Amino acid sequence: MKPVTALISFALAQAVCAPVVADIADRPDVRAFMQEVSARHRFAPAELENLFRQVDLQDKVLESISKPAEAKPWREYRKIFLTEKRIQAGANFWSANRAALEQAQDRYGVAPEMVVAILGVETTYGKRTGNYRVIDALSTLAFDYPRRADFFRKELEAFLLLCREEGVDPLLLKGSYAGAMGLPQFMPSSYRNYAADLERDGKRDIWGNPADAIASVARYFAENGWQSGGSVALPAKVAGNAFSRLLGQDVASSHTLPELLRFGVRPAGAVPPGAARYKLLSLEGESGLEYWLTLHNFEVITRYNHSPLYAMAAFQLGREVAARREPRAAP
Repeated sequence: MKPVTALISFALAQAVCAPVVADIADRPDVRAFMQEVSARHRFAPAELENLFRQVDLQDKVLESISKPAEAKPWREYRKIFLTEKRIQAGANFWSANRAALEQAQDRYGVAPEMVVAILGVETTYGKRTGNYRVIDALSTLAFDYPRRADFFRKELEAFLLLCREEGVDPLLLKGSYAGAMGLPQFMPSSYRNYAADLERDGKRDIWGNPADAIASVARYFAENGWQSGGSVALPAKVAGNAFSRLLGQDVASSHTLPELLRFGVRPAGAVPPGAARYKLLSLEGESGLEYWLTLHNFEVITRYNHSPLYAMAAFQLGREVAARREPRAAP
């Protein structure tokens, strides 16, 4: 037998013996999910089956979610977001969208720098919104990522509802490896609960309309308890060892200023008026540990992303952009 003929024969034998990879729609867990969604929300079973037969599970999604940036120490994480390029781009975005930012502030009471910072951290003001089909990413995590399968199945269900409500083809929307969408990287449940139509044109377009994205972020913060005019964080100094008892994983502001002073913690600057409770936070900075006192609005930022590193990056980026932005045009 000639070598080429032998190779072809070997390949054919392998193909015959290889197991057939089942379509995702044939998996028992996926079929059970489709049945539940159909029963709860009156989706046509055939419609769901046809949809899921077009879903592709993505190994890269699982690789990406296993290596989140928030696992880095603060000194490395900060460098990702607090860059000259991102700060200047934020100032430019603010200037280009000043009217929408002011309108959103009037409606929701959230400072423009906070909204700009979130869009800057999430997608560099809309430049990187993700290249995964949302349904592929969510399905991969819902059915092949056991650690958070319950969360992502709920988000997948919310995504199907979102697409039906908004009249969008679920096979067309793209987002991050986690299924987050648009300029603000909303998960489907966040879109359904908080997406806003700033221009009142009947659409909540967080993908292509910066005004709606701005309003959606502002609404998210407002409905999660943002205190208009409130501070976010201030640096702190520590003395002795007693302060270590105040450190922990909980980001909730829980300590009064007199209590902090008793434990050797004091603000390294002016105390914001009206501030009642603080949380002591330590971060691994370039020159050792940094200490911060965080307030209620810092906790609100962590409802957008649970990581204290994320909240601190957004706070500092917003502060830098506010200092850099172009002066308001004269009336």
